[in-house]
Amino acid sequence: MGSLRDAPTTVPALAAIALFVVWATSQAGYPLTHWAPGTLILLALLTIALVAVPLRLGAIPVSVKVALGCLAAYTALSFLSILWAAVPGAAWEGANRTLLYLVVFTLFAGWRRRGVSAALLVSIWTLALIALAVYVAIRLDTSSGRSFAALFAGERLNYPVGYPNATAAQWLMAFWPALLLARGARLPWALRGVLAGGAVVLADVALLSLSRGSLYATPVMVVLVFAFVPERLRTFATAVPVALGIGLTAPLMLRIGDRITAGRSPHTAAHQAFAALLIAALLVGLVVALGAAVESRRAVSPALARRVRRGVGGLAIATLVVVLVGGLAAAGNPITRVRHGWDTFKGGYAADSSTGNRLLSGLGSNRYDFYRVALDEFSAHPLLGIGADNFSQQYLAHGRSGETPRYPHSVELRTLSQTGLVGALLALAGLAGALIASSRSMRRRDPLARTVAAAALAGFAYWAVHGSFDWFWEFAGLGASAFALLGVACSLGPAPTPGPEPAGADHTDASGDTAARAKRVRPIGRLCLYTVAGALALAAVWSLSAPWLSERQIQSAAEIWPRAPLTAYARLSDAARLNPLSDRAYLVAGSIALRFGDLARAEHEFSQALGRVPGDAYATLELGAIASESGERARARALLERAVRLSPRSQLARQALATVHSGKRVNVDTLNRSILLEAEQLS
Repeated sequence: MGSLRDAPTTVPALAAIALFVVWATSQAGYPLTHWAPGTLILLALLTIALVAVPLRLGAIPVSVKVALGCLAAYTALSFLSILWAAVPGAAWEGANRTLLYLVVFTLFAGWRRRGVSAALLVSIWTLALIALAVYVAIRLDTSSGRSFAALFAGERLNYPVGYPNATAAQWLMAFWPALLLARGARLPWALRGVLAGGAVVLADVALLSLSRGSLYATPVMVVLVFAFVPERLRTFATAVPVALGIGLTAPLMLRIGDRITAGRSPHTAAHQAFAALLIAALLVGLVVALGAAVESRRAVSPALARRVRRGVGGLAIATLVVVLVGGLAAAGNPITRVRHGWDTFKGGYAADSSTGNRLLSGLGSNRYDFYRVALDEFSAHPLLGIGADNFSQQYLAHGRSGETPRYPHSVELRTLSQTGLVGALLALAGLAGALIASSRSMRRRDPLARTVAAAALAGFAYWAVHGSFDWFWEFAGLGASAFALLGVACSLGPAPTPGPEPAGADHTDASGDTAARAKRVRPIGRLCLYTVAGALALAAVWSLSAPWLSERQIQSAAEIWPRAPLTAYARLSDAARLNPLSDRAYLVAGSIALRFGDLARAEHEFSQALGRVPGDAYATLELGAIASESGERARARALLERAVRLSPRSQLARQALATVHSGKRVNVDTLNRSILLEAEQLS
């Protein structure tokens, strides 16, 4: 309770962490209907913190001010990008998500924290993720047949996030804080043991997602941790038992995916793997807890401590040599490996001909093509970008793969392509400020503050490194947790030293005109500040509420339309009014009208959709098909030619256009059955 009295804003921060954990249990907060109301809760928590402990700008270090200011400016730029975005509804959603990260970072970085309160925040979040990983392992162990397969996407675990790479990232974001907290001398020895054992659980459960991104992000994190985090020998000593536990159980975890790929029942392999995981986690936890208990009682003489440090240092050097030699031997000719990696990366999935484990099968994916389109868009719009979250339509027009990604799968390329050089400079300046503040936190005299700052920064760093080649910015649960951890690391820095008194300052006329004028000005300035802050808060509430309520109406209409079509249309009309920038409600209404054969209504709804997003390929295709079935051959040809330009790889659009060119009419029912079949195959 002392930590709560010392830092009252810890209470709303704990409530925010509870929300992050709730998001972690279901899709990592990805759906709009999850994170938009969650952001309203976070906004309320920030307001409570501001009322309880007013923010004093003078108490905030300059580096943190820079980080806050740049993130606020980047959020404002994201909202401004609605003006030039081709899909303004998507830009609005992207700007709101950035607002979420601003609120979270302000809540966690705006007030200085002591080591105890910061340790409480990071430890609770990490332990909650460990508990969730244990629950996932138990659920897998007790499931069989269809219930087991439902948790996987093919051979890859995608539960509970719904996307295997993000599932792995959720566990590994917590792995690094667990590892670095477990080495903290000022934490209770039992807690250090639980964290070390939990680190084994987190890493092994992450392995089930077979995420190649995590495989390549992990060595980068190892280098960053040992290069920049102080007390390297302590980190190494804690990492050794954790690494041994992971190394002994990893083959068993990977065998589960191999059995799924081979079409055999994975239940026996899963039971063996999870039994071994439990034993390994317990043993690692006991070893670390025992070492921590001995250390906490200071039963080791200084001479013995020096010999232990020298021994650990020698072991660390030997381990580094073994890892380097073993890595070179396993990789073979490094030039050949690099060339092979580039070829598979550039060639896409087709270039990935390996039949072994997915983690070792190369870099084959369509990310090269995603990045090519993103860089082309940046080249075409270098200053301000194409607008937040406006990648999807551009990839439909210019992509070459069979995928239809909504996002460029890289936080750096997202920033460059969607907010341009201005956004990139703001992001870099803000990140630099946060890293400077975090590095000062890691140099504090307080050992606990140093430990927590390193642990929190490592969690954010993993999100940033792995997010450099995946779309984690759009998973609000991952991004919010990352910015909260970064905020904690910033909040532990030393208090700014007061600047020197200005030369010639007059202290003699305290009761004169100057003092009286200052007393009159301060309340006026404070009132203006409160008025502006209140107006911005109300605008934020509306900005978050309108798209959220609109999406709820759309989802409700999608559920009830077969039995109550008129009610569904009414709810979609409300949804369109609530979100005046999105065409989604009109697209759903048009699709429902086609299912009932109401071509007139469908044409009206799709025309409304094009009024909001003129480049919508789906609405253009449907209007072209309706015009063809109605006998408007010239209009149908013009619309279908435009649909092909908007989505050149769409075989359905090309077939419809060919039908019109041949003098025949497109059958709308047949076209929509093909669209549904294609959507099912893609999913």
